[in-house]
Amino acid sequence: METKRPLQRLGKVQILKLLVLIISLVVVIILIIISQLITFPYTLSVPPVTKGIFVNEAPVYNNSNESGPVFRTLSGAGTHKIEVVHVNGSNEEEGCKGYGCNNGSLLSQSEMKQNDSGQSGQTVVVALEPTRLSYMVSVLESTVAARFSKNKALSARDRELKHARMKIENEPVLESIEGLHPSLYHNLSRFLRSYESMEKTLKVYIYKEGKKPIFHDPKLRGIYASEGWFMKLMEKNRNFVVKDPRKAHLFYLPFSSLKLRNTSQERTPTSRKDLEQRLKHYASLIAGKYPFWNRTNGADHFLVACHDWAMELTKDHMGNCIRSLCNSNLGRGFKIGKDTTLPATYIRSAENPVQDLGGNPVSERPILAFFAGGMHGNLRPILLQTWQDNKEPDIIILGPMARDIESKAKYRMYMKSSKYCICARGHEVYSPRIVESIYYECVPVIISDNYVPPFFEVLNWEAFSVFVLEKEVVNLGRILRAIPEKKYIEMQKRVKMVQQHFIWHKMPVKFDLFHMILHSVWNTRVVFM
Repeated sequence: METKRPLQRLGKVQILKLLVLIISLVVVIILIIISQLITFPYTLSVPPVTKGIFVNEAPVYNNSNESGPVFRTLSGAGTHKIEVVHVNGSNEEEGCKGYGCNNGSLLSQSEMKQNDSGQSGQTVVVALEPTRLSYMVSVLESTVAARFSKNKALSARDRELKHARMKIENEPVLESIEGLHPSLYHNLSRFLRSYESMEKTLKVYIYKEGKKPIFHDPKLRGIYASEGWFMKLMEKNRNFVVKDPRKAHLFYLPFSSLKLRNTSQERTPTSRKDLEQRLKHYASLIAGKYPFWNRTNGADHFLVACHDWAMELTKDHMGNCIRSLCNSNLGRGFKIGKDTTLPATYIRSAENPVQDLGGNPVSERPILAFFAGGMHGNLRPILLQTWQDNKEPDIIILGPMARDIESKAKYRMYMKSSKYCICARGHEVYSPRIVESIYYECVPVIISDNYVPPFFEVLNWEAFSVFVLEKEVVNLGRILRAIPEKKYIEMQKRVKMVQQHFIWHKMPVKFDLFHMILHSVWNTRVVFM
């Protein structure tokens, strides 16, 4: 009996120690969760696709109230000022063909009542959609903080980039220059410092491997022309391209996602897995021949791809690369802070990519809003059903127009004569209409809840465009009529000013589309190296 008592006492002590350890672990976990909630209040509570964003100075809509929207001043700590509402789509059919084409359903949106200032009954609009610029900027900033906290050995090229980053962050504020209006940018001075640093520092190596037509064979016309024009201009460039890969800060993978898809269709119907394997084989070829891919697992490599399938085809074997994608769908795997948005540009003439540029003056735009296009996805049929028989003659919503020369000219005339051009998502979130609107000096109305607009880290899109939630498409007329004429005129002027950033030139010029795409990749490399 005496021998059992010490054993019992010993067992009780061990049990007590175990309980103390478990309680300590639980306390530590709770403290970690609380600290993360304080630092990043959205990341643990709600997934990105349903994260709530407080809207500043947004109209509160009551769909049952025929008197129209009531404007209230609403606030949310830490958010950027958002103008009227939220918005995305071209006469060409840019919808996907094949797998993944059933993803056009409308996201669930809602409004919630919250107490923002301690006063009971105050209504605050919470838009449950992730593409508010305030949300994207917050994700970008938190990603920057996470990357900066990592300590790692730096290569010679990394040290050059670190020095460039320090100069961008710490050099004196630059004055605005002619042609760049501060209202178009989140921080014009920082953009100018970054752009100048890119011009002085950046070196790109282009892999020679890969056979035509998938590699080194750009297509310069159509709705996917952006990837082709960038490939052509990058391979001909002498300011950034180097022949010695040891001198490069970035490595370009010169393949065409469009040619990859089309080539597979011409020969035999090819599955997505087969196309992925072709890219995997290419990446393995590069990794086996050069040391640079394995050094960073492809993190200092980049690709430029516009086809709908590009995100899916590259997510596994090239997912660590910087991907410049037209299909910048935040709900389908587009990663802010690593991926960048490639503007989709519908180019009709390879010899003259700026053909038909420009539009009518404000006084000669009698059409309030215009849309025409294929009925891809779930949103556009709702748009057409709501407005095709409407009694408001200054709102023109059409289905697909004919593809003859006369109809195409009529389509451009409509855009050049409209105040607002509706850019509604189809099967995918992006559309060449956004850039078309800018070409024709028509204020874009982007209706695409998960779309990340091009160069959002630099451009203040709310200064020259309107964003409308997909669920509010039935209120489109009231939303646009609620915008004061003075506000519209300001936005239209800014559309004309921002136009220079979305134009292809046969010989690139400063701040044009080629340089802006390259700057987005450069910015990602410098900030997140």
